Amino acid sequence: MNRRRLDDVDRRILEHFSQDARMSNREVAQALGLAEGTVRSRIRRLQESKTIKIIALTNFAGLNMRDNPVMAYIGVRVDLHRIAAVAQAMAALASVRFVATMLGRYDILVITIVKDGADLVRMVNDEIMGLPGVRHAETTLAVKSLKYDYRWGRIIDN
Repeated sequence: MNRRRLDDVDRRILEHFSQDARMSNREVAQALGLAEGTVRSRIRRLQESKTIKIIALTNFAGLNMRDNPVMAYIGVRVDLHRIAAVAQAMAALASVRFVATMLGRYDILVITIVKDGADLVRMVNDEIMGLPGVRHAETTLAVKSLKYDYRWGRIIDN
């Protein structure tokens, strides 16, 4: 299906759902002065075109892991010809929440939330450093979360 640019109506609908995804199409339509069918068909079109995906998100602040959950940022330097393959391998790791290739100090940035420090050490030493082409991994721990906006992945502009 063709992807098309979001128009103002799409953005306004998505803004309402990003505030409270449990709102009914009728409630959004009333708030925006639209027909309920308009909201329903636009949401369906956005889903079918894979522009949006409606899912439940876990708020990191509300996690209740047994031990002391650890959020870590891992900067990884990799042999240049292996960056894409290593990034894909890291993205497949169960505890990894975010992977991006970077320009600058690191070739790849990984964000993970693990159950404790021992789990982080095992992950970095065994899973990341064990990948062919990985030269260095530098781990930085998040010690106090001042802001975590679970909506950060929403579409703002295109």
